[in-house]
Amino acid sequence: MALIVQKYGGSSVADTESIKRVAKRVVETEKKGNKVAVVVSAMGDTTDDLIDQALSIDSNPPEREMDMLMTAGERISMSLLAMAIHAEGSRAHSFTGQQAGFFTDTRYGAAHIKAVRPDRVKNALSLGDIAIVAGFQGINAKGDATTLGRGGSDTSAVALAVALGADICEIYTDVDGIFTADPRIVPSARRIPSIGYEAILEMASCGSKVLALRCVEYAQRFNMPLHVRSSFSRRPGTLVVPDGIDPRTLPNLD
Repeated sequence: MALIVQKYGGSSVADTESIKRVAKRVVETEKKGNKVAVVVSAMGDTTDDLIDQALSIDSNPPEREMDMLMTAGERISMSLLAMAIHAEGSRAHSFTGQQAGFFTDTRYGAAHIKAVRPDRVKNALSLGDIAIVAGFQGINAKGDATTLGRGGSDTSAVALAVALGADICEIYTDVDGIFTADPRIVPSARRIPSIGYEAILEMASCGSKVLALRCVEYAQRFNMPLHVRSSFSRRPGTLVVPDGIDPRTLPNLD
């Protein structure tokens, strides 16, 4: 039995049909004998739509209120995914960043994670439930909601995987892993089967948008293996692995 953290981005949960498809994939992973925790982004363009609405009301909205607003998107997708999993016949329990134990500094809009204490997530997993966690968010020492900035859900997923002692963190996106160039622009781009942290950090610092820089830095610090793959296909993705780890030893690489 492996403990797997899966993260699904906005394009993977863009609408209710997409959420149902993700639910089937999560349940399939569970039925293979794994414990599964899932981190989700907001649906599709929800975050951008919320920003547009805020700016149409106030051209300079208070940072605290913006973070309060921004956390709404992930709450919607996490609860809908939990319902979709229930409809598939499995049990799921959804948690906000605060409920999942994500504690951050007091910076709004680009908070840094200070600690993750996922007691309620661990309890759900121990009961055989699938745990669904809202990415991109936490709570500060004042008790206020905070957000982690762009790419924050990737960082949430890695941080949760580390705190749970997961075997691997799977990052699901709309492309089949990490390529030598953007395959949507360069058709001849080749998928990279496996890559080290230093190489992917260099790619991220040069503008690659497959993984957030902070996410990779967090994974490297705690030697958390990553599997970047598509939620729209069953093809293998790209493994980001610590030195000395044989990719073939990692779980759930179907």
